[in-house]
Amino acid sequence: MIRVLMIGDVVGQGGCDAVRAKLPAFKRAQKIDLVVANGENSAEGNGILPHSAEHLFDSGVDVITTGNHALRRREIYEYFDEGKNLVRPANFHREAPGVGYLTLDFLRYQLCVVNLQGVVYMEPLENPFDCIDRILKEVKTPNILVDFHAEATSEKLALAYYLDGRVTAVVGTHTHVQTADEKVLPQGTGYITDLGMCGAEHSVLGVRPDLAIKRLRTHLPVRFENERENCILHGVVLEINEKTGKTNKIIRHEIK
Repeated sequence: MIRVLMIGDVVGQGGCDAVRAKLPAFKRAQKIDLVVANGENSAEGNGILPHSAEHLFDSGVDVITTGNHALRRREIYEYFDEGKNLVRPANFHREAPGVGYLTLDFLRYQLCVVNLQGVVYMEPLENPFDCIDRILKEVKTPNILVDFHAEATSEKLALAYYLDGRVTAVVGTHTHVQTADEKVLPQGTGYITDLGMCGAEHSVLGVRPDLAIKRLRTHLPVRFENERENCILHGVVLEINEKTGKTNKIIRHEIK
């Protein structure tokens, strides 16, 4: 049995600090074997930088996934190509730096982490259904985790049912709001529409409320700043049968 923790979008320095403060104890208490975190907003503002990625790795994260902000900062381009456990959506253009999936070898089992981005209400990338079909022809392990960074709930659900029994889990990221629909699908694939975020509990998706309110009331340009106080971690723990690649149980967590 493998126990994997997958946590939602880490937002800014406050989110990074919360991961460092809260993750180690949670890993010990829950006997976690592997941690996957979405780090596409871990740099202050948005995007990811080498120092924010290293902060997450040093805090106990094993694999970092990303999303539509993955390449927002040019400073991360070379880092993506250095062979770190950092992935960007696999359906980005083939010339984009980095890779869209990676396979970790733990001797008694292998585990693959795939990153995909949705196309409904988002950029017109390669169709994620076609992209994952191609990837699954290349992956040799049944233990496959998919971080689907997407806006539309319908697209997330459709991909999950399309992959039911073919991958271990499909977890949604991007909206920063944890959903309460975690389940194991009929053929053994774990699912949740959105993991949520690692950021300030009293914020607007991680942003200071006063700034978000000003922007939405006035429609004038506002420079957003992340709220740093009272940060929490959102995610799920997956109990996985490493021989079959099926999810036995998915448990939603809010770590305060």
